[in-house]
Amino acid sequence: MLMAALALSATPTVAFAQQQPVVDLRGEKAPPAPGRPYAARNLPDRIILSPAADPTTGMAVSWRTDMATEGTVAELALLLPTPAFGQNAQQVLGQSVPTLSENGGALYHKVRFTGLQPDTAYAYRVKGSGGFSEWHQFRTAAANTDPFRFIYFGDTQNGILEIGSLAWRRALLMAGDPRLVLHAGDLVASRDNMVHDDEWGEWAASGGWAMAAIPQAPATGNHEYVDIPGPEGQENRQLGPHFPLMFALPENGAPGVEKTSYSFDYQGARIIVMDGTSALDLGTLPAQTAWLQAQLADAGSRWKIVLFHQPLFTCARPRDTKVLKDAWKQIFETNGVDLVLQGHDHCYARLTAEEGREAGNAARANGATQGPVYLVSVAGSKMYGLNDRALTQPDRVAEDSSMFQIVDVAPGKLSLRTYLNTGVLYDGFDLDKGADGRNHLTNVAAELPEVRHCSGPVQQVDGPMPAGRLGPDGLPCTADIKD
Repeated sequence: MLMAALALSATPTVAFAQQQPVVDLRGEKAPPAPGRPYAARNLPDRIILSPAADPTTGMAVSWRTDMATEGTVAELALLLPTPAFGQNAQQVLGQSVPTLSENGGALYHKVRFTGLQPDTAYAYRVKGSGGFSEWHQFRTAAANTDPFRFIYFGDTQNGILEIGSLAWRRALLMAGDPRLVLHAGDLVASRDNMVHDDEWGEWAASGGWAMAAIPQAPATGNHEYVDIPGPEGQENRQLGPHFPLMFALPENGAPGVEKTSYSFDYQGARIIVMDGTSALDLGTLPAQTAWLQAQLADAGSRWKIVLFHQPLFTCARPRDTKVLKDAWKQIFETNGVDLVLQGHDHCYARLTAEEGREAGNAARANGATQGPVYLVSVAGSKMYGLNDRALTQPDRVAEDSSMFQIVDVAPGKLSLRTYLNTGVLYDGFDLDKGADGRNHLTNVAAELPEVRHCSGPVQQVDGPMPAGRLGPDGLPCTADIKD
């Protein structure tokens, strides 16, 4: 029977949201976008699927509606080819939180689907005051190590819908059937020239329906935090109120950092998400470090992928992130971490040896195995210039370039390909895991574009251009130098 297959746990619904404390999301004095395109309406929006701690048997969904919606209701069914599949749908209840933003009142809802069957297609829809959304589909993870593919995005942050969506949508077109999407943090800016709610509206619009069908696994960046003035004028960081409402994450992370650190296993890979900002600024480094060590020690022979925002090795800033590097680099190396995904620097860098590119190439030519591969990427419009180490230390770099990564994971091989948002292959490598658990790295066997970096003074092209450097495409370089 279908109902036996949908043994779901239900959280009691919040019948009257007005009785709950209202979360104030307002963070800017600027007015919302003309016409308030991101105001909540009577049909659900910002529908985002999140992985459960065990995505073989669970998923979670969050969404937003207007304040007139009563209760938090989703319907879930096995996805079948017949249009009548919804007749066997089961209602699942959840919780809602009332909010007030620059765009007015809204309810944020969360439902967790549990007791699901591994490697099974489901369809769900969620309810607003005007009725249900369309049906969305997802597939639970397999209980074995079947190969799978995921997409990785660096910071979107600025030009989210205008520019960041280009990488989003090109990645979706090229990835085919990605099972996850990972994000480096700084999804939004939270302190520039747009109101916060509009930024989150743009971020959700960039991925559209895909966010409701492919589990999203975000890290927090420093821009997911907001600055709160202290009693003596100092700036203190506090997690922005949108982030915990937008996602229904596993919340199984380090003590005190459960909302922004978490881990899950997916078909032979352990994915560990850390909160670098909280570690650096809020005193949670010891707790996160101990939790990281335990997560890696318990991962067994799985691929080990760690995701956080601030890079250990920077491609734009004068100095590496010493505090995180001192705490985590040795743990990554001694516990067999394969891939470290980061953002923050608004440039691209793939680093395989701290001693530099030539040293890494020489070591591998002599048969050396590969330790963690560190990767920094950027998907949005904000760019930083390369630092003085970038042309010799990383294996491959780029500036003034929006891009994305597609990663294929199989029992014995992990393959990463970096694409420009035009769909052009820019970089790539394979990690082949031996019987001893050690990796051998091979660079992609393809003709790649020249290294993309800015240079020289801007030349005159059809009229005056602003003073500065020339970008890799013959236009003014948009990459600011960090000092």
